[in-house]
Formats: sequence, structure tokens, C-alpha cells
Amino acid sequence: MKRLIEKGLMFGNLVEVSSPALIDRYNRALAHLTGKRTELTDFHIDISGFSPEVGEELGDERYLNPNGCNRQFILLTTAQKSAPLLNVTFSTSRGILRQFIEANEAQLFALTARDAVAGELANSVFEVSSPTRLLDIRQITIEADTIGGHVADAAKLAQKIERFRQEPAGWRDDVLIAEMIGMAKKTGDVTRVPIALPKMTFEQANFWTSHFGGLYVFRDVKLPAVISVMPQSGLEGLVMDLSSRNRIADWLERCGLVEPIVKARAMDSAAVLRQKMDFILVDAADALNLDLGLATRNDLRKIARQLGAALPEEFQGLSRLLAWVEGGGDWPRITSEHPAYFYTLRARAHADRDLVNMLLSQLAPLDVRQMFITHKELFYSSYASWSDRKRGYVADFLEREYMVDKAGARRALFGAEPAMDEAERAAPKAKSRRTHLAGPWGPARKGRR
Repeated sequence: MKRLIEKGLMFGNLVEVSSPALIDRYNRALAHLTGKRTELTDFHIDISGFSPEVGEELGDERYLNPNGCNRQFILLTTAQKSAPLLNVTFSTSRGILRQFIEANEAQLFALTARDAVAGELANSVFEVSSPTRLLDIRQITIEADTIGGHVADAAKLAQKIERFRQEPAGWRDDVLIAEMIGMAKKTGDVTRVPIALPKMTFEQANFWTSHFGGLYVFRDVKLPAVISVMPQSGLEGLVMDLSSRNRIADWLERCGLVEPIVKARAMDSAAVLRQKMDFILVDAADALNLDLGLATRNDLRKIARQLGAALPEEFQGLSRLLAWVEGGGDWPRITSEHPAYFYTLRARAHADRDLVNMLLSQLAPLDVRQMFITHKELFYSSYASWSDRKRGYVADFLEREYMVDKAGARRALFGAEPAMDEAERAAPKAKSRRTHLAGPWGPARKGRR
């Protein structure tokens, strides 16, 4: 992983904590939430306040997320909103934290100038001992305050001020006046500068979770479903696992969640197909211990000639599709049974676009660029199992082709960010419930389209 860290592909954009004042605030918050403290004099934190260095020191990578479903957080600065979320257990957590910070940025800026803010992404589920418990998670609620309780005290002070104003004899109540003066020394003048962090609730309809080997839960679609990375026994009737390729392809089509990359607007589908083919070749060459050379496209063509008929089916399918795109071949019949099928798709523009692209990266695991962008947890676990030869190629590629223009690369691959109302427009009415073999344009058809 050292190579990824050096290239900014891992632990990038973390917030440095090195001043004694911030370390002291962090320790107060840490003790408040967990009863633990750190002796480190500098470390880095993610959007939730989790630090990989502190986790290593404590021997607990989940010190802010002990049960895996109610993540606690520590905010030292509003700059954390741009940081990643490490050790992700729910795909929605980072988005919820970012929305919370942005919605309360002015208040949080003022509060973190004097103390750390701590809170929790709370839901009604406190343990996930079985997959069915995950289906009980409907909403996530955030409640937060400074360690010194400034928000709670400000609310109490506001109540006392209102009582002082409403009660006819309030100006003669020496005890009330003394209490207000004492609290105002801590909170400041809340009549001029109100302090409030309202409770915020977020819907969690569709999400991915790392629990039980990885589950994709889709409830807010025309045909609700759970897709499991591993075979599951606790969700009979709802669940499909990754081996159910035909059912998943049929479900994606009927819910209107995907589109073929060769029909995507403003997309250079030929260039994308070539790059996917390069990744497949690198994996095939690495499995056979072939020399990658400098891993240029010419080097990869030589490897393709060496492999000949032994070329992976994914490569052959995409090659035929590329020939069709460039006008030099017949329309290929690539059904959902074909290993190349999910490499030909991307998510439509809708509210859950990133979640669907995340699922597609799990179904098309040789496309390492899409995996890195949409599913960091899967990428890092896969990277650990690769040879040093493949690690070097992938890390160099991502540094050269992705890191220089992240937004541009995402836009080229997945399109512009979808508007919030596009989710309703994107999904057509559900078709027949019969499972069929789907092609890149829907049902497989004979001949050129």
C-alpha cells in the first residue's frame, strides 16, 4: 500500500492535526465518545474524525464505529467536509456527513473555533447480527454538540431569556438573571449570535454495506431487491448473489438503472472500450507471468498476439463490440451470460448513479479504473492480492490518467452529475417479471441494429 500512499491514491485529502490545541480538543472528544486518548503529537483525520494513525496506536480500526452501524464522529474543522471516509461500512455515510457539515457550516465554523464537535449517525438498529436487521435501517439521524455542551447550553439560555421576557416579574428574579449571566459567559450573546445545530434526519433507502461480505440494498426502485456478494441464507425471496447474472441484468434493465456505454451521450465509447481491454490484457498477462514491458498499448498488443485463442472472453467480447462501434464489424450478440456483458454498461443519470456504478464495478472487476473511482474498499482489498507487477501498472496508470483530472475522468466515464429529479424520470415502467437474457441494448437481438 506504500506505493498508493506515495502517489496520493490512498489516504489522500486527509486533514492534518498537529497543533497542541487541536490535539487536546481531539482527545477530549475521543475520551467523551470512547473513553480513550491518543499520545500522538501529529496525525491525520478523515471526514468523520477517524485517524488511521490513532487506530493503529489503539489497535482498533473501529474505535469510532464499534458496532459497524452507528458511526460516531469528531469535527475539529469544517475543512473535513472535503476529506474521504475511511473504513466504510455504509455507502451513504460520507454523503450524510458532508451534507450535515455544509448545511450547518457557519455554526460549525464558530463552534469548532472554541471546541470539538462530536456526534453520531444514529439509527434504530444497534446491532447487525443478521442480514434482515439491515432492512430495518430506514433513516439516519444526526445529533451533535461540542464537548463542552455549547449547543445544549445555548438552547437552555434561550429558554431562560424567553422566560425573562415573558414573566412580568422576571426582571426582579435575581436567580434567573444570575443563571443567564453565567451561561452567557460560556455561550456568548445568543440573541445576537444564535447557536444551534438542529437534529437532521436522512433517508437511507438504497445503499451498500460491507456487512455479511457486502450487500447492495435497493428499496426505492420499481422492483426492490438485495444483491449479495456472497450467498446468503437470511434473506430468502429478496436476495440475488453475484452469480445470478441473468437475474441481475434483467432487474437492472427493468428498473431503468443502466445504459450501454456505446449509446451514452457525449462519451467516447471506443476509447473507453480500448482501456477496458487493456486492463483485461494486463490481468491475463500477469496471471501467466508474461513480461508487461513498459505496459504501453503496443506492448499489450504483443501480449494479445501471444495469447491468441487463449485471450479472455471478456477481451474478445469487447473487441467485437469495438469493431462494431468503429464500423468494421457486425453487431455482436453479447448477452448477460457473456463475461463481457457488465463491462458494456454504465449507470443512467439518476440519484443512485454512483451506487449502481459501484455494483457494476463488482460485476466487472477487471476494470480497475472504475473500481478505484466507485468502490475504494473493493479496490484496496483486490490490490493487496495482486502481484507487484500489476500493482505497479495500475498505480502508475491511475496517477497518470486519473489523478491529474479527477472530475474530468469521472465526467468522461459516467457523465455529468445527475439532477435530483432525474431519478423519477429515468426509470421506465416495469416489464414482465420473466427473466430473459439481456444485451447491451436490452434483449439480445440478431443482426446489426
